[in-house]
Amino acid sequence: MIKLISWNVNGLRACCDKGFREAFKQLDADFFCLQETKMQAGQLDLEFEGYASYWNYAEKKGYSGTAIFTRKSPLSVTYGLGIDEHDREGRVITLEMEDFFLVTVYTPNSQDGLKRLDYRMTWEDEFRAYLKRLDEQKPVLVCGDLNVAHKEIDLKNPKTNRMNAGFTDQEREKFQTLLDAGFIDTFRHFYPEQTGIYSWWSYRFKAREKNAGWRIDYFLASARLADKLEGAKIHTEIFGSDHCPVEVTVNI
Repeated sequence: MIKLISWNVNGLRACCDKGFREAFKQLDADFFCLQETKMQAGQLDLEFEGYASYWNYAEKKGYSGTAIFTRKSPLSVTYGLGIDEHDREGRVITLEMEDFFLVTVYTPNSQDGLKRLDYRMTWEDEFRAYLKRLDEQKPVLVCGDLNVAHKEIDLKNPKTNRMNAGFTDQEREKFQTLLDAGFIDTFRHFYPEQTGIYSWWSYRFKAREKNAGWRIDYFLASARLADKLEGAKIHTEIFGSDHCPVEVTVNI
């Protein structure tokens, strides 16, 4: 049995001032994946006994970035998708383990006015193709901030947010296409009708206090891992970012 955590920390240095180290130890995961680290190499000395860490930094300072802390040694580590256009923002890390691949991703935001939606659509197609290639070799676990609420039950105010970044028809369709390609949304696997559980809240309008949130952080799993999934959680009790950690346990 392995326990995996994913957390968009929205600036790891800031999150470390808000209890990150304590949350890391409390969650006690075998794999701990981070998105939006917003840092460059050498800016933070962060090590945990028993863990190796792997980092993918954006070329642009203070932007994007991903990391994975792992207790288990990978066979290999890959950064990005192998496509220069998509690999400048530090958005993907892949660990190849003996029995599966672990991919952490920080999916590009379509931004205000949807000015990056066209790029996002290209990214989605390339990322899905990348996952499918991995899935042909061995099962895949994919985690991270996918920057989309899949269905209306995945956000507090679906009517007023329709066609806003993260809840456009196009983004939601791409997410469904990914599931249809052979992946499971692990939280929905266990809680298909659960409402009112979110992973991101705006810092504005007391959104977290009112639980006016979105579920945009996920663990996806290759469909053939369905019978190995043991549980999924969203840790709404943990603060330190505008996102909270999400978890999956897998008997693998």
